[in-house]
Order: sequence, then structure tokens, then C-alpha cells
Amino acid sequence: MQNIPLAERVRPKTLDEYIGQEHLVGPSAPLRRLLENGNMPSILLWGPPGVGKTTLARIIGETLKLPYVQLSAISAGVNDVRKIIADAKEQGKILLFLDEIHRFNKSQQDALLGAVEAGFILLIGATTENPSFEVNNALLSRSQVYILKELTKQHLLQMAEHAIANDDFLNEKQVSISESDALLQYSGGDGRKLLNIIEMVASQGVSPVVITDDNVKHALQNHTIVYDKAGEEHYNVISAFIKSMRGSDPNAAVYYLARMIAGGENPEFIARRMLILASEDIGNANPTALVLATNTLTAVQSIGMPEGRIILSQCATYLACSPKSNASYMAINQALEVVAKTGAQAVPLHLRNAPTKLMKEINYGKDYAYAHSHPGNFVEQEFLPDQLKGTAFFVPGNNPREHEMREFLKKRWKEKYGY
Repeated sequence: MQNIPLAERVRPKTLDEYIGQEHLVGPSAPLRRLLENGNMPSILLWGPPGVGKTTLARIIGETLKLPYVQLSAISAGVNDVRKIIADAKEQGKILLFLDEIHRFNKSQQDALLGAVEAGFILLIGATTENPSFEVNNALLSRSQVYILKELTKQHLLQMAEHAIANDDFLNEKQVSISESDALLQYSGGDGRKLLNIIEMVASQGVSPVVITDDNVKHALQNHTIVYDKAGEEHYNVISAFIKSMRGSDPNAAVYYLARMIAGGENPEFIARRMLILASEDIGNANPTALVLATNTLTAVQSIGMPEGRIILSQCATYLACSPKSNASYMAINQALEVVAKTGAQAVPLHLRNAPTKLMKEINYGKDYAYAHSHPGNFVEQEFLPDQLKGTAFFVPGNNPREHEMREFLKKRWKEKYGY
């Protein structure tokens, strides 16, 4: 087996050889048109690992006949960027491919701005993270963002067939594929990983090598779950987890919970998010949900993992199966909007505290009716400022518990708040 990895040996050199991303580089697609016209701006390529970001950058450099420099933001610093800019000013325009650009901090990204704006540098930045969050606005505004999609099963098989047909080592090993399920499963949509697996199986076998599900599993031994605790996948999975519970699907909720646990997510983070959901999305439809979620956080903090997974699962399934109401959430949001628009309205005099003689003399607290001194512990009086009289911020949801609340309020306030 050669020292150069298979993914590098069979890397496409033209757009016609490039596999996938048809929405960007297919016939009449926007990136192909730009490249064919030679009017290429600085761009940011956003997509998961192994979908062709580096390959596309190299093809662009080759097509435009520009000097090509590749840096990784993991190891490069401002001095490396400044040297490339200096070379560009002296020698002419350079295509700088900056891999994992999201790992550059603000000052490092700022170092690129002047050269990009002046045209010394054609920047192609690659990132697995959402550039809206990870790339400076100034740099973002000077670049066109292109989203690369995960490779499909057909793309991956096409990539495998291309490698088998064109690589000397694989030809020597007489590699063929009889089963592809494990190969596709363990590559996880990552073309580079797919080719690495093929090469690994081929290197461990005796010619002719027939790739099967069993020898792929044997070569890999185990499967590392794709889950970046600090990256976009973190936000995608927790979002799906929350939305599954909100949507009353305990099966999906447990699946995404398992994804997070297998990926090493902090269990306290998971518990805190369930605590928020218990109030935001369930609220008074089932007040016990908040109690259980609070106890879940405490329990997970006390016992840790792996036993904590059981408590997290209990809470997630309970929340998913609870009746839902966002009435409390909507009430505070609406009240905050009114406060922002109307400012600090005067508290009615009868509700004000009167700890001093002067305050009493100017009618602070006068005419306040103490609810417990009246039948049913209720007496009708005004609690809102004058400009907001009759405003209903809290609208009970459509569930048994909040129906009871609605009847409670309607009986007392009649038509005042429209209950």
C-alpha cells in the first residue's frame, strides 16, 4: 500500500470528475457558471466532513490557473496569513484555501480582510460550522457562502467504483464490492472515510479482496458516533431532541438522547434543556413536569453517568407524553413586548406599599381590598396600570388543567379579560 492515502490518490482534478454537489457544480449550476466565466469571488464552503470541500477548492485553483496555497486554521496563525499576503502583493494574486476557517479567532480573520477586499487574495474558506456564527460579519459580507450537502448512497458508491477502477493499489489487490451496507453505514456520508475503509479492508486482505459487511466490521472493530460536542452537530441534535419532546414523540426523543449520550454530551446540559422545556412547552398543562425535570437535574448531578442515562430517559419520555401548553411562555413574551413599547407605567395608588406616614398621606395603599377578607378569597379590583386595563397576557391552553384555570378566571373576572 502506498504512503499517500487513497482519498488523495484518486482526488478528482476537474469538475467533470467531481462527484456530488450537483446543485453547485452541475450543468448551469451557480458555482460552475462563476468558474467558467472566470469571475470567482471569495467563497465559503460550508458542509459536513468528507463531502468535497478541499477537492472543490483545488479544482477552482487549477481551473483559474492561480497559485494555490492551503492552510489549516488549526495550525496556522496570523504570521502565516501575513506572509501569504506579502507574497501575493509581490508575485500576484494567490488562491488561499483556509481549511476549518471557523477555528480562526476574530483578529486572525480580520488579518484577511484588507487583502480579500483589495483582490490580492482569492479566499476559499472551508467550515463544518454555520458561518453565520463562526465567521466575522465583515469577512462574511465579502464572501459568497455555498452549502455542500451530505453525499448520497449513490454518490458514495460512485466514488468507491471510481477508486477501484483507477487506483493502482486497489487494482493490484483486485478489489470488488459484494456488500455495501456496512461500508455506507460506517462512512456516515463522508467520502474520505469511505475511501479510508476500502483501503483498510484491502490492506488487510489477500488478493482478490471482496468487500463484504463482515470484513468491513472486522477491519473497523467499532464505530465512532458522529457527534461534535462543540460544533453544529451538537446544536442540530439537541434541537431535534427538544422538538421531538415538544411534538410528543418519545421514540424520537430517546433516539436523540442516545445520540447525545453516545457522543459524550454533558448530561447536566441535557437535563437543563429538559428543565426549560418543562416550563416553556408543558407549563400549567402538567405542572408536575417542572418538578420531575428539576429532580432529574439534581439526580444526574448526584449520581452521574452511566446510571444517569436512565433518569434522563425517564424524564424525556415523561415530557414527551405530557399535555403541552406554551401559555406561560407566550404570556411573559407578550408582557415584555408591552413593557418595551409602553415603558414603566405608574403602579395604581391602591397597590403601592406605604411604609411611611408621608406615603399614607398621599394615598399610597388607600382603598386596597385584601382578598382574604372577602368571600371566596376574591374581590374585584384593578391591578394593571390605567393604560393597560383589561389586557390579557395569559391565555390558558387547550388542555384539562388549563380549562380549569380558564373557568376559575372567568368566574371571577367575568368578561373583563375575555376568558
